[in-house]
Amino acid sequence: MNKSDLIDRIARSAKITKTQANQTIDTITKSITQSLKKGGRTTLVGFGAFAVSRHKARTGRNPQTGAPINIPARRVPKFIAGKALRKAVR
Repeated sequence: MNKSDLIDRIARSAKITKTQANQTIDTITKSITQSLKKGGRTTLVGFGAFAVSRHKARTGRNPQTGAPINIPARRVPKFIAGKALRKAVR
């Protein structure tokens, strides 16, 4: 499923226009993104949680030359599936 499929389903289910459904999805994604930028966590009970994970700086290897390269520390978004979602997917 892609974004346009999701918009169609939300519009039909909630009996709203596709434009309203699109605005809803955009608002949700922007809100989650802003929360993660601040280092926060967003939890949707029964679905899952969006959080930020920190990766430490490390030394890697260039696969072509074998030369060592420095990989800087970074923050990456992660999703932790909720119990209900895990159970539904089984």
